[in-house]
Amino acid sequence: MKLIQVIRAVLNPLKLDLKIYPREDFRRRILLIKTNGINKILDVGANSGQYAQQIFDLGFSGKILSFEPVPSIYKKLLKNSSKKTNWEAFNFGLGNKDVELDINISENTYSTSLLKIMPNHVKSAPESKVVSTEKVIIKKLDTIFDEVVDDQDSVLLKIDVQGFEKNVLEGAENTLRKIKGIQIEMSIEELYQNETLFSEMLVYIESLGFSLHSLENGFYNSKTGKLLQVDGVFFRK
Repeated sequence: MKLIQVIRAVLNPLKLDLKIYPREDFRRRILLIKTNGINKILDVGANSGQYAQQIFDLGFSGKILSFEPVPSIYKKLLKNSSKKTNWEAFNFGLGNKDVELDINISENTYSTSLLKIMPNHVKSAPESKVVSTEKVIIKKLDTIFDEVVDDQDSVLLKIDVQGFEKNVLEGAENTLRKIKGIQIEMSIEELYQNETLFSEMLVYIESLGFSLHSLENGFYNSKTGKLLQVDGVFFRK
């Protein structure tokens, strides 16, 4: 039983209840999702499903499709997604080619990347160090889009793939016009080799026909406080 359920069990005889209010970033995100009529989210870089579970906890009632290429992590994702009828998991990643690639698996798993992790990332978060590599399947969103999205769907594309974000967008050249919103992780300084950084990514996504609606604080150096990554939420102009 979750802690909140235990607390509620104690409070209920007193006719009291406990409500958890999410931080402002999350409240703004779910408001944007509702305002823009999003009913399907493509969760690219799902890990074990933390993002999807968070969105469901915020009250999202549409469908989430989660993509995770690493088999061992996908097993956890599949177990979590099986608890909901509106949550589906896929054991491949997305990029700009249909291909098999080596992926660098980090100790903490959620820093796992198809790109080489930079020393400043490991210095800021030692648990992000690479401990192994595996072959994984990567597909273009253009390849699979019509199999997973219907004409009536209003889609948010969430991308959190540790520096590989632009590759995912490049693999969606023919289908981005069918996507209403994008949530994307952007690095302020280079954490993965040759990744597209914040300022350049803003210009690139604007050029695709989207405008910035929200920025959310992300990964930062816990010793200095310097912000290293943010999430941007964009919607079609």
